[in-house]
Amino acid sequence: MTAELICVGTELLLGNIVNTNGAYIAQKCADLGLSMYYQSVVGDNMRRLCKCFRAALKRSDVVILCGGLGPTQDDLTKEAVARVLKRELVEDKKSRRHIEKFMKQYLRNTPGKAITQNNWKQALIPEGAIAVENDNGTAPGIIVEEGEKTIILLPGPPGELIPMFESRIYPYLHKKQPEIISSRTLKICGVGESQAETDIQDLIQKQKNPTVATYAKPGEVHIRVTAKAADEETAQQLIEPVAEELRKRFQGSVYTEEEDKTLEMAAVELLRERGLTVTTVESCTGGALSARLVDVPGASEVLKQGFITYSDKAKKKLVHVKKGTLKNHGAVSRKCAKEMAEGGAAAAGADAALSVTGFAGPEGGTEEYPVGTVFIGCCFKGKTKVKECHFNGDRSSVREQAVVNALVLLRKCILEGDETGRLTGASSSSE
Repeated sequence: MTAELICVGTELLLGNIVNTNGAYIAQKCADLGLSMYYQSVVGDNMRRLCKCFRAALKRSDVVILCGGLGPTQDDLTKEAVARVLKRELVEDKKSRRHIEKFMKQYLRNTPGKAITQNNWKQALIPEGAIAVENDNGTAPGIIVEEGEKTIILLPGPPGELIPMFESRIYPYLHKKQPEIISSRTLKICGVGESQAETDIQDLIQKQKNPTVATYAKPGEVHIRVTAKAADEETAQQLIEPVAEELRKRFQGSVYTEEEDKTLEMAAVELLRERGLTVTTVESCTGGALSARLVDVPGASEVLKQGFITYSDKAKKKLVHVKKGTLKNHGAVSRKCAKEMAEGGAAAAGADAALSVTGFAGPEGGTEEYPVGTVFIGCCFKGKTKVKECHFNGDRSSVREQAVVNALVLLRKCILEGDETGRLTGASSSSE
């Protein structure tokens, strides 16, 4: 079955609020095995809303509308649905009692107020529809069955929409859809999207069920394997052989298959598992690298301290970068990044130290090292590796890419160095 989503509200079009409902409902429809090809956002205008709804009804089996069920004149969703379906709006007695109870409680907390007449508008539903009780607000949800089509109206506030969908709409739709869709994401670091896609082109070309798709993230690639089946267990059985093939092809580059695990979480977990500590020495990232690590619960067990060495003076004083290095090679150089990492490891007494120095822009840079050039160093158990990077984008983007690549380098050095007792080279050029 196909589902289509219409989010209603001029405030969405103006950007006054972020449309989190769209992402939530799309994900839930995918979980249910409903194919979604269209999403729309339409303002509080009867003509445009009717036009949008007619188009959705024509091409989709399930049409979900959210927002526009409130008491004011610009709440037009059910009025538009009733007009298109040629149904009268009638009062649902149970919904009226619920609104009355809800409003009486509100009046107890706000003495001197009165129930305004427009609140009863929320108890109106298209004739023959099913009212869906709202445990967290006054406006009921509505289910309308029109031949083989299903129309679902949901309140706009996420605090009302999400509980209603979870408890009542999801079970209703699950009965209508015999199949579910399940996905597993393998997160890969240190490999570009174009390279990752090239490496699995044969899997993509012959995909049917499950399907394989790549998604680019800063410094990472996520490969999502999705299967359709009668139940979760069967779907995972279809996914596993493809996931195993991906593990073989990317080996140590796969840092997790957990949907909610981030690269920094994986880095902290790796450090904790091996009883290792880390420190950071940052110039152009200005503390962003240590902040990413600190965001992870339990980071205090592995992060010794962070040095922000933005000036040359700080580099010399805090982590003992040599005066001659700064004079002859500059602060943005391979040698400076190496000395920053080694000096940070020694100063903090850490097993590993990450250094970042570069030209984030928009000013700075040289002919040899233009804006976007960043050197990232990792000193791990006395061995140092330096990576030269050239990033595109604005200042914020360059800094973000530098942080991610530093975490990738840390992970690589630990996996290579801690397992073999040596690194594959004391220093390297651009990788």
